[in-house]
Amino acid sequence: MGRTTFTWAVSSDPGLRRSSNEDSYCTRPDLGLYIVADGMGGHVAGEVASRVAVEAIEIFIQETAGADKNRTWPFPFEPALSLEANRLKAAFRLANRRIASTIADSHDLRGMATTASSLLTGPDGACVAHVGDSRVYVLRGGHLQQITNDHSWVEEQVRAGTMTATAARQHPWRNVVTRALSGGEDPEVDVTQVQPVQSERYLLCSDGLFSVVPDEQIAALLGTPGVPLEDVCQKLIDAANAAGGPDNITALVLEVNAP
Repeated sequence: MGRTTFTWAVSSDPGLRRSSNEDSYCTRPDLGLYIVADGMGGHVAGEVASRVAVEAIEIFIQETAGADKNRTWPFPFEPALSLEANRLKAAFRLANRRIASTIADSHDLRGMATTASSLLTGPDGACVAHVGDSRVYVLRGGHLQQITNDHSWVEEQVRAGTMTATAARQHPWRNVVTRALSGGEDPEVDVTQVQPVQSERYLLCSDGLFSVVPDEQIAALLGTPGVPLEDVCQKLIDAANAAGGPDNITALVLEVNAP
């Protein structure tokens, strides 16, 4: 079985209340790799954290493009996971170490961190990996499904049943993440295998989108037939800005090509 291919588009916008954009992204169809990262730590530091993480993940995935499970890995290979999942997990952990060394080199960057969500295709389907609260969704049969679980304080309350999704959107702690790539201990990386099906659409996005645009609206915009993917991305950005645009917004849309 050949690797799944996508038609893709991406758009990133600072939003209406931020002077800079701390989000970073990567689109490498040649590697089957797509990433969205949302930097934290204020102005320059957030931009650096997301960029360093995205570059580190991209480099490792490129270096292991022809690898198999018998090669030597920087971390123990987990046989229960696919090759793609092992590659992404290792890439995220190396990105965390790159952030640590970047912080060690510059006092000004202390406290910086980033979320990261990524999709990597391989011969056995695709793998989604994430740390933090950037999300990956799939639109399947007109229904929007969130593949990732946010590592955020409010989302943990929602999952525990102590807070509604609507209340979480308004909560003053909604930006508090419980897991990130921050240069500390090796992060726990969540990985999920997915089987992309022709015409499905995947969305990788930062919280600047879903924190203000409800899932129903995201689903409607993502599923609009006959609209170029570039326009779909722009409509998602426009919707977030129409809702106040309180944060940086990145939307990366993938449509599964016919095999």
